[in-house]
Amino acid sequence: MGPSGSGKSTLLSILGTLDSPTSGSVELDGQNPFTLAEPDLARFRNERIGFVFQDHCLLPQCTVLENVLIPTLVAAPDPGYQPRARKLLEQVGLGARLDHLPSQLSGGEKQRVAIARALIRQPLLLLCDEPTGNLDRNSAAAAASLLLDLHREQKTILILVTHSEKLAGLVPERFELLDGRLERVA
Repeated sequence: MGPSGSGKSTLLSILGTLDSPTSGSVELDGQNPFTLAEPDLARFRNERIGFVFQDHCLLPQCTVLENVLIPTLVAAPDPGYQPRARKLLEQVGLGARLDHLPSQLSGGEKQRVAIARALIRQPLLLLCDEPTGNLDRNSAAAAASLLLDLHREQKTILILVTHSEKLAGLVPERFELLDGRLERVA
């Protein structure tokens, strides 16, 4: 948590290897991804990092199932992706909506598709930038609960940026970004 402009999204962009740090270093699973050549960095990101954005970023021409499978398109073929996508969609309550287009879904359903997509490659790190910011209270509570349940089940590292005190209160360890420093909140 932190005020607007404090660097929360910038921090996520650096941790997600979308932007390079101007100083310091980042390591994930014992590797500094910024030492990798661009194709290797893209592979690293695709294999080890899942993203859930405030705006679900679904492709409108793709079905729910296809949207979840998008991160697998650049991966080595694996017959397990399709069943895994179906299982994730069942877990997020969308097992009956696999063939629906995003235009046929509510905001909460779209965000649940985005959560399933972020988890399809079983990332080590799950980055969430205001994942409930565009949702009504009930949809936000359902998406937050689901996100935290899947995080615990899949044993990911979860870094979540939010303005929601309620969502932040659900996360076991809280930090605030103050004057460019991450401070643990008791």
